[in-house]
Amino acid sequence: MRHGRSENDFSILNATHGGFPNLPFVAFKNAALPRRFELSLVFIGDARSRSLNRRYRRKDAPANVLAFPLGKTSGEIFINLPRAHREARRFAMTGDQFVAYLFIHGLLHLKGLRHGSTMEKEERKLLTRFGFS
Repeated sequence: MRHGRSENDFSILNATHGGFPNLPFVAFKNAALPRRFELSLVFIGDARSRSLNRRYRRKDAPANVLAFPLGKTSGEIFINLPRAHREARRFAMTGDQFVAYLFIHGLLHLKGLRHGSTMEKEERKLLTRFGFS
């Protein structure tokens, strides 16, 4: 573990060489998922992201975010931190804003939402609630 934080039901691991954003991850989690939901957030790079994406989604490219439910009340989110920082400008966001968006996106997938207008509405609602829009 390079850098990390942990609470009873939430842990963060940074498997990259840089630091990770100081964002209200616990508050995001608690706003989107039940409080007793056990969650791991892992910051990864392109190689690990590509490997996970190839193995679990059969896509041979690095993803910016991957969310894996482990049960009804547990899951993991992997954010490709270097890719997020590269893609942020394309979405007119700072790197930290885009990481916040990706984390919320992953949370909503764990909640059972799929891509579409309902998910986009929930993303906007949460980003606005935390001052990221």
